[in-house]
Amino acid sequence: MNISTSEKLFEEAKKFIPGGVNSPVRAFNSVGGNPLFIKEGQGSKFIDVDGNEYIDYIGSWGPHLFGHNPTFIIEALNKAIKKGTSFGAPTEIEIKMAELITKMVPSVEKVRMVNSGTEATMSAIRAARGFTNREKFIKFEGCYHGHADHFLIKAGSGALTLGVPTSPGVTKGNAADTLMAQYNNIDSVKELFAKNKNEIAAVIIEPIAGNMGVIKSEDPFIKELRTICDEENTVLIFDEVMTGFRVAKGGAQEILGVTPDLTTFGKIIGGGLPVVAFGGKAEIMNKISPVGPIYPAGTLSGNPLAMSAGFAALNHINSNPDIYNLLEEKSSYLAKGFSENLQKVGKNFTMNRVGSMMCMFFTEEKVTDFATATKSNTEFYGKYFHKMLSRGVYLAPAQFEALFV
Repeated sequence: MNISTSEKLFEEAKKFIPGGVNSPVRAFNSVGGNPLFIKEGQGSKFIDVDGNEYIDYIGSWGPHLFGHNPTFIIEALNKAIKKGTSFGAPTEIEIKMAELITKMVPSVEKVRMVNSGTEATMSAIRAARGFTNREKFIKFEGCYHGHADHFLIKAGSGALTLGVPTSPGVTKGNAADTLMAQYNNIDSVKELFAKNKNEIAAVIIEPIAGNMGVIKSEDPFIKELRTICDEENTVLIFDEVMTGFRVAKGGAQEILGVTPDLTTFGKIIGGGLPVVAFGGKAEIMNKISPVGPIYPAGTLSGNPLAMSAGFAALNHINSNPDIYNLLEEKSSYLAKGFSENLQKVGKNFTMNRVGSMMCMFFTEEKVTDFATATKSNTEFYGKYFHKMLSRGVYLAPAQFEALFV
């Protein structure tokens, strides 16, 4: 397989872009080797600049539920772009998009459009703090909510200590307000509430984690988490940037049967363009400026191109109720195939899957949280990744990322 053009482009990119990439996971540091530069995509496949074709299992990290370049999204974009790319003023398509989201996800009464997952989760935390007049919040080890300062925190020397920064530039003051709990461990949550009585504004969680591999929150855990937040007058935030409209029409909250106070959405709601949103209870969302005092803003938020692509994607889902049955059938078949092939070579692994999200961990142990996920043999995953790549299958270039069908 010739990848010489990709290698030349990567060397050129490193002269002008830190590490040669605009997002770290693209650099292949976790699996070794150099990244491939992609030229075009169609359906379930894309082609690199050297003409090599791959089955794409990252789908731009989730949004391509219908594959690359679906006709109905391209048509919506072509129609919109003729009228203008951005106005910095309201457009009708924003209303249609917001109304459709509230119809598809019952927990969302009002919604605000933004431009990135980091922006959505950051705004949701700010809304929760402003609504409760509290400053601290709980996040879970292994969950990723973007790169805002108060999210780039890891557990301290003990599982229940205050968090410590994981990146230079993040202050200790930010870390002090971020409390770390263990995923699927409700006792760790209870202890934090006991130690920080009437100080916790929010709990934010990926209800189905996609950034420590795919890990589903267990039923007793997520239901008790909802109960505790009710008892403590704390805002429960579901980060469904990955899972929203991916695992089900109503997202992870539909599968789990738990209603959050606020939800963040991304990936699929943009139809391949950068669109993200946060929304939930009207009593919280009505605290957002210009109605209330909590201030988020964005020049390109709700721009007509992104709204047109997103509306086309969500409308297609809403009009085709069998989509998730078909995705389940395909994903189950593919996960079974991955597993059977790995069993043939006698390799120890665990396959986690929820709908069209899946991940294979190279460990014998059941993976239910960050600690068990990190027992995976990441060196072997790197070898597996490159063997699959040489056969025309493009997996996530990192062990702890989800695959998307």
